[in-house]
Amino acid sequence: MKITDNIRYIGVDDTTLDLFESQYIVPNGISYNSYLILDDKIAIMDCVDKRKEAQWLANLTEVLAGKTPDYLIVHHMEPDHSGCIETLMNKYPNLQIVTSAIAKQMLAQFFFNFDFAGRIITIKEGDTLSLGKHTLQFIMAPMVHWPEVFVSYEQSEKILFSADAFGKFGALSHEEEWACEARRYYFNICGKYGAQVQALLKKVATLDVDQICPLHGPILHENLGYYISLYDTWSSYKPETEGVFIAYASIYGNTANVAKEIAEKLTEKGIKVSVADLCRSDMAEAIEDAFKYDRMIVAASSYEGSVMPVMYDFLHHLRHKNFQKRKVGIVENGSWAPSAGRVMRKMLEEMKEIEIVSPMVTLRSALKPTDTDTVNELVKEMGK
Repeated sequence: MKITDNIRYIGVDDTTLDLFESQYIVPNGISYNSYLILDDKIAIMDCVDKRKEAQWLANLTEVLAGKTPDYLIVHHMEPDHSGCIETLMNKYPNLQIVTSAIAKQMLAQFFFNFDFAGRIITIKEGDTLSLGKHTLQFIMAPMVHWPEVFVSYEQSEKILFSADAFGKFGALSHEEEWACEARRYYFNICGKYGAQVQALLKKVATLDVDQICPLHGPILHENLGYYISLYDTWSSYKPETEGVFIAYASIYGNTANVAKEIAEKLTEKGIKVSVADLCRSDMAEAIEDAFKYDRMIVAASSYEGSVMPVMYDFLHHLRHKNFQKRKVGIVENGSWAPSAGRVMRKMLEEMKEIEIVSPMVTLRSALKPTDTDTVNELVKEMGK
């Protein structure tokens, strides 16, 4: 794939991977992106996961057309982007790695049997590397989403090689709308590090960028303001959409019934609603929707003096990902000693700027006519 006349895409799709990072469902696969800059000096922009080494090497060899690469730019040491480094260094004995100081340490950790002596160029903020007509400017991006990460700006063609920033789930061979899988990717991969993403966006704002080349997902080259604006919203933890996300965990269906009843009542009021059964939904999608909407209701059965484990896991994920600035309602169910509400409230109170709405709805086993007033009051408050 041609990015420009002298910059080529040499990455690969992985459509057989079941779980990305062994935890995220990728029904449409994932792309491992890698690029090649052809100039007086030739630079490889990252490699790929070991799973796809043979195909990637074939792509590289074809585009090189007998030439020898000079540099391997290692923006990020996560194995899905660095898996082929040792193979590449053995294949090209004069190849130099260009990377950050922290990545240099990680190279020795991941490839402890390889001697990198004299073959690593360590760069810092603002350093440049001339390839001839092309010049790479290096911009540090620590914790987006590992500490060694940096991005590269190619000055002559105004291309930002953005590492994991602006990435998305889904193989390039699968065409789909960008935002949904990019949002799920962002909040689950980078969501904890909003402040660091904001810092990177401020640096990017000083550059004249025509294209963004991430390490996962499509190359972005039209309406860049749209993608950058979404990243600004996501990384500042602002809601993207007005509406209510209802996440429930139900053992025998009674808690599910009240969640669906509340969803119907909110919809009747003209409020946008999304509902997830945490016992059966993709957890990563539930986290995505929690961040997407400005309001949330959590409804769960009590369980062994606590709350249904899947709800505990959901709230733990949100707390870990810095969930904040939201209005939240609580529904609990318990047949003899309701405990879910207490546990959910405590977890929510540990998050930043969470407004917990009254009243909390407490069910005894099932939704009954006597619960109607409390449910309606919660709906009224969540509809504001």
